[in-house]
Amino acid sequence: MRNDQRTRIIGHRGAAGEAPENTLASFRLAADQGADMVELDVHLSADGKLIVCHDETLDRTSDQTGAIRDLTEDAIRNADAGNWFSSDFSGERIPLLEEVYEALPDSMEINVEVKDAAGSALDHVLLSFLREGDRLERTIVSSFDHKLLVRLKQAEPKLRIGLLYAADLVDHAGYAASLNVEVYSLHPFHELIGAKDTSDAVTSGLEVYPYTANRPEQWQRLLELGVSGIITDYPGKLRNYLIHKERNGH
Repeated sequence: MRNDQRTRIIGHRGAAGEAPENTLASFRLAADQGADMVELDVHLSADGKLIVCHDETLDRTSDQTGAIRDLTEDAIRNADAGNWFSSDFSGERIPLLEEVYEALPDSMEINVEVKDAAGSALDHVLLSFLREGDRLERTIVSSFDHKLLVRLKQAEPKLRIGLLYAADLVDHAGYAASLNVEVYSLHPFHELIGAKDTSDAVTSGLEVYPYTANRPEQWQRLLELGVSGIITDYPGKLRNYLIHKERNGH
């Protein structure tokens, strides 16, 4: 568990409210706005590259179509991933995971969300990537697929894993313990966690990072719960909100 108890600012897909999600522009903006961590999504391309994109296809967030698993890196790199958001970002590309690590300060942590990896080599490719340099130390791997997380943790004990879920659990910390591997963090949907849930989790040594809260009233509720950090599309606005609260002593 961290010694620093300040609420952490986690940029969802970078600063997805103000830049095209999961692009270098979005991640750099989150860093410039004071995010402590960025969250992103990975898929494996047809030629085994770790591609940063939320959806399984390019359709929604680029000018190209097709499933990432069926496309090569070169084909994916030809897509414009910025213009759909704003012409200001025209020419922005879909990045490789390696490029995101290189683009961000070494002090910035990265939350890598893994989608369903069934039938793919993603487990092996991702772990091989993270074992290089100091990447394991600055990474949390999260997923809605908790069996996948257990498998990754068993394969690499140094890996920090985070449980993503949208379920209204009776016992959040108890569920994490039931997996019989060390869980680093809980990533619940922000509306489905309460004060006792948070307290029990923090007492158990878990970080609590609810997603995706974008409004001041949501931030205030989560701060009152005592969460460890907040995943948001607006890291700059959240930072300003936290600074304002600190200056005003409440």
